[in-house]
Amino acid sequence: MIKKEIAIGLITGLFVNSIGFVICVFIFSALSPQTLGFSETITASLKNDSFGSLIVLGAIPNLVIFFMFLKKEMAYRARGVLLATLIAAICIAISKFG
Repeated sequence: MIKKEIAIGLITGLFVNSIGFVICVFIFSALSPQTLGFSETITASLKNDSFGSLIVLGAIPNLVIFFMFLKKEMAYRARGVLLATLIAAICIAISKFG
């Protein structure tokens, strides 16, 4: 039962992080001086070493989900969201130093 709750929180955290990442990429592609598409924006962020920043901005909505789970007394789901945020941090470290 506990593992199921953590898994639900993990999946929720990864999903929300992915949606936040996609939204950030679309915002940055719309604000760029050139007309870049989705994949071009990701390629440019990899070249400019700012891919980690996109992941960080995509992880901000995890805070909302984390505190929502805590407020509803779903601590194990909140742990899953925290684990998803930790996975995002590991991805950032890999993109910076890898």
